[in-house]
Amino acid sequence: MQRSLKWFAVFTTVIMLFVLIGGALVTKTDSGAGCGDSWPLCHGELIPSNITFELVIELSHRLVSGLAGIVVTILSVWSWIKIGHIRETKFLAILSFVFLVLQALIGAAAVVWGQSDAVLALHFGISLISFASVLLLTLLIFEVDKKFDSQSVVIDKQMKFHMIGIAVYTYLVVYTGAYVRHKGASLACPDWPLCSPRAGGLPTTLHEWIQMGHRAAAGLIFIWIAYATWYAIKHHSNQKVLYWGWLLAFLLIMLQALSGAIVVFTNLNLYMALAHALIIACLFGLLSYFLLLVSRSKN
Repeated sequence: MQRSLKWFAVFTTVIMLFVLIGGALVTKTDSGAGCGDSWPLCHGELIPSNITFELVIELSHRLVSGLAGIVVTILSVWSWIKIGHIRETKFLAILSFVFLVLQALIGAAAVVWGQSDAVLALHFGISLISFASVLLLTLLIFEVDKKFDSQSVVIDKQMKFHMIGIAVYTYLVVYTGAYVRHKGASLACPDWPLCSPRAGGLPTTLHEWIQMGHRAAAGLIFIWIAYATWYAIKHHSNQKVLYWGWLLAFLLIMLQALSGAIVVFTNLNLYMALAHALIIACLFGLLSYFLLLVSRSKN
C-alpha cells in the first residue's frame, strides 16, 4: 500500500479530531456567535475588521472544518480507488463524507437561524460519527499490508451483545453530555458524584436533573464496560485484539470519569473540559472498531 495514502489517512484523522475538539471549544467558550449571524463569511466580511476572542475561536473552527471537508473528500475518493475491493471501504467513505456535510449544514443553520439546545447537541454526535468513519477507513488502509489482522476474530453472542449495546448506548450518553453543555448545566451540580450538600445530594432544579441524568447514564457505561472487560479477560484472552481492546476501553472510561469529576471540582477548567471531549472521542472510535469486528466475526 502506498505510504503517501497512509500518511494522508493519518493526517485526515487528526484533522477530524481537531474538528471535534474545535466544536467543543466553541461551545465551552460561548463563541458560537463570534461571527454574528453570517455564514460562511464573518460579520458579512471575508476578512473581519473587528477582531475578538470569540471571533478567532469561531473562525478558526470554520477554517479547520473547511479543511476537513477537502481532505475527507480526497481520502474518500483515494481509498475508493485503492482499496475499494475491501467490503467496508465504500460504506465508510460515503459515511464519513455525508456526516461531515451534515455537520457543516447544522453548524451553518445554527449560526444563521439559531437552533434549540436539543438540535445543537446533535452537532457533536454527528461529528463523532464522521470522525469514527475516517478512523476506521484509516485502519482499513493499514490493514491491507497486514500490519494487524482482525479478519479471523471469533466473537461469541454475549460479547457481540456487549459490543453493539455499549457502542449504541455510549452514543446516546454522548448526546446527553452535549445537551448538558448547550443547556448551560455543566456546573449545575457543584459536588461530585452527588449533586450538592443540600437536599441530601439530590437534584432539585431542572438543570440539576439534566446534569445528574447525564452522570447516571455515564455511570452505567462505566459499569457495563468494566463487566465487558472482565468478560473479555475471562473468555477472549487468546484473542489479543479483544483482550487489549477492552483493557484500553476500560482505561479510557476511567479517564473519562476522572476528567468529568475534575471539570466539576475546577469549575469547568477549559483544558480539562476539552480533555473530556477528546477522551470520549477516542473511546467512541474504539467502540466503532468493535462494531467492525462484530461484522467480521466468523461465529
